[in-house]
Amino acid sequence: MAEREQELEWVERMAMFCAAEYAVPPIAGRILGWLMICDPPEQSAGQIAEAIGASKASLATNMRVLADAGFVRRRTRPGERTSYYRVDDDAWDTVIRRRVAGLAEFRDLAADGIGLAGAGSGRAERLRVAHDVYDWMTKLLTETPRPAKGKTK
Repeated sequence: MAEREQELEWVERMAMFCAAEYAVPPIAGRILGWLMICDPPEQSAGQIAEAIGASKASLATNMRVLADAGFVRRRTRPGERTSYYRVDDDAWDTVIRRRVAGLAEFRDLAADGIGLAGAGSGRAERLRVAHDVYDWMTKLLTETPRPAKGKTK
């Protein structure tokens, strides 16, 4: 299989993962996948649209979704009207930190629910199970040292 075909196959796998895991349209996953492997790392909307076979209109909408989530950053170059997009190295830290904050918020919400339900009640037990899982995940992700940059398994 040609290199370009392999890249597009990988981009499609990323699209399906993002659709399932993050509940975003597949086009958003394709954009993210493409920006993760493209060269040069900064691409215009036209370059991205051509690479993944998308319309510029759907690209613009989904680019906002990715930017709002912290995955993609828009940049301009002096003297040019074209915007360029890229996945910044700190995107993954930003996304995970937001997820951890969400876990902690749900844990705290469950703790409030336990208080409302009465600590010893059956209703509280359902909340306690959720609280304990989210507390464990929050602690795991905040107390575990971050892997060294550039290390893969």
